[in-house]
Amino acid sequence: MRDFSNRTTNRAPDRDVTITDIETCVVEGNFEWNLVRVHTDAGVTGIGESYRGGGVTEVMEYMKRFLVGENPLDVERLFRRMVQETSGHGGTTGKVVTAASGIEIALWDVAGKVLGVPAYQLLGGKYRDEVRIYCDCHAGEAYEVSDGYPSAHDDDAYAAEAYAEEAARVVDMGFTALKFDLDQPFDNDPDPFNGRASNAAVRRKVETVEAIREEVGYDVDLAFDVHWDYTIDTAKRLASKLEPYDLMWLEDVVPPENADAQREVNRATSTPLATGENRFRVHEFEELLYDFGVDIVTPDPTTCGGLAESKAIANRAEENYIAFSPHNVCGPVGTMACVHLGACVPNFDVLEYHALEVEWWDDLHDRDRPLIEDGYIEVPEEPGLGIGIDEDVARDHLLDGGTMFP
Repeated sequence: MRDFSNRTTNRAPDRDVTITDIETCVVEGNFEWNLVRVHTDAGVTGIGESYRGGGVTEVMEYMKRFLVGENPLDVERLFRRMVQETSGHGGTTGKVVTAASGIEIALWDVAGKVLGVPAYQLLGGKYRDEVRIYCDCHAGEAYEVSDGYPSAHDDDAYAAEAYAEEAARVVDMGFTALKFDLDQPFDNDPDPFNGRASNAAVRRKVETVEAIREEVGYDVDLAFDVHWDYTIDTAKRLASKLEPYDLMWLEDVVPPENADAQREVNRATSTPLATGENRFRVHEFEELLYDFGVDIVTPDPTTCGGLAESKAIANRAEENYIAFSPHNVCGPVGTMACVHLGACVPNFDVLEYHALEVEWWDDLHDRDRPLIEDGYIEVPEEPGLGIGIDEDVARDHLLDGGTMFP
């Protein structure tokens, strides 16, 4: 079996650093934000974030068994070690890779601080000084997550006018790109299981899109997410009927396992299609990218393997002239990690922001002004990620029964 533990002995003294501890906690925002902190014997700590959900922090703490004593500057080697050490119990995909993603991000933070440069510099350098953000919006209370599953609301919450009003409100905040969820409870009438939307359901979706366009115009980029709900024929019908509205993209139109089905829909419509957040590591993106099953690829860096793995995905997308727009439902730490990634990827387009309803979002981080200003985040010049958390605020919002970093 391959062994990615440290084999090097030749290193300058100021870079002869070792990991001494790994700590985790879970902050409950609109999602569960899995945070990790890596300690070193140089007195430098790094912070990272993994995608939401249970079990992730436990896996990160398990990885401490073989990461303590390692040199944190060997970020990509240590990611491979995390995958290899856990390969017999899911290390090539799923929550194990998600856990490794958060640690990998924290290692870039450590490396930047030790070397005195921002993370984007370590990842290859900067194409842009600020990263454009698209705001994931919800009409009224039309979307609420309970244990990872969306809860339906009264039908009025899904009125086209409610979407249009929210779009106008968010545009007034300075955002020039928006996304709404377009999968709605009436998709399940008359059958909640088969994935076919009725004519009435498709018509209501078209009316929703039309109402938003009439409200905010065509200079605002507009995307919609349907969360893998549909059969191929419904996906084709919906994408075709939305062609006149010049969407930024329509996201996750069919279940994610079958790349051929995704490609079939993509070839049937001029509406740009996006997908990718369910895939892990660069290998799982091959069919989407090289068979042109997608127009915009949307991996989640805190899920798919971290920043270096996400950049590898972006490189392969660039080979095929495909835009790269990361999925992101993180708190400020994971979001800033994605900002560094966006800075160093030439085919980067926009980054998701999915915490508009979290009033204490900007209280959680330690920067001296709001993270998002006029729909953009400035790329930090401080060493590492250039962001930390206010532990008092984090403590006030810990997941029930959880503990803060020791």
